[in-house]
Amino acid sequence: MRVWAVANQKGGVGKTTTAVALAGLLADQGQRVLVVDLDPHGSMTSYFGHDPDRLTSSVFNLFQHKGQVPDGLAEALLLDTTHENIRLLPSSTALATLERQSAAQGGFGLVLSRALAQLWNDFEYVLIDSPPLLGVSMINALAACEQLVIPVQTEFLALKGLERMVNTLDMVNRSRKQGLPYTIVPTLFDRRTQASLSTLRLLRRDYQDHMWQAFIPIDTKLRDASVAGVVPSRHDANSRGVLAYRALLRYLLAQSVTRREQVA
Repeated sequence: MRVWAVANQKGGVGKTTTAVALAGLLADQGQRVLVVDLDPHGSMTSYFGHDPDRLTSSVFNLFQHKGQVPDGLAEALLLDTTHENIRLLPSSTALATLERQSAAQGGFGLVLSRALAQLWNDFEYVLIDSPPLLGVSMINALAACEQLVIPVQTEFLALKGLERMVNTLDMVNRSRKQGLPYTIVPTLFDRRTQASLSTLRLLRRDYQDHMWQAFIPIDTKLRDASVAGVVPSRHDANSRGVLAYRALLRYLLAQSVTRREQVA
């Protein structure tokens, strides 16, 4: 099982679209993929046609057992999606109360890792959609993953969110045996605007060691896919957005192979 998290401490940068697009491309290849929605807003859950306001069982249930995960609970919470090779560990609005509960109880940082351990032989890939704030959910995502993808909208305000995210990573890495590798992915790029062009130049200058050098363009087909509730590659396999995400996936897979070879 390979576990990737998609996170940024700023909303509206394309986290859910990135997680769903990558999951869809992996699933199209026949890989068994689990997508995990850790955002109380439940964008990924809604994407696949489930209502986070009405769900009575969700990822929130994992956190109701004093930091432990009872046998079989993770599997019992899974839902089907519109892709036969993707299953969903959904969010619900109850997840918004997690910070208050964790402050009272503590010991919640490895709950998701323990849940995924129960599903280790059931999936080849896990894609985690993290909320846009530092808290228990994001800490769980960072603790559970082996690769972090940071989508960054190509506009100036997004650079501050990226700076906060990198500072958070520095903090998290001090408690890990090995540093968490991350890839910055420029998103919502519009070559017609000076803001996009300038921001992309700044990203490439300041974060070159962690940058995917290409970008995800603005593409209405990605939005249309979310309205239809299907992964972008099933909606329009040759759209500009899907072609860009396909190139990103090739890059991430190559990076994973390189790291495994270095460890070996």
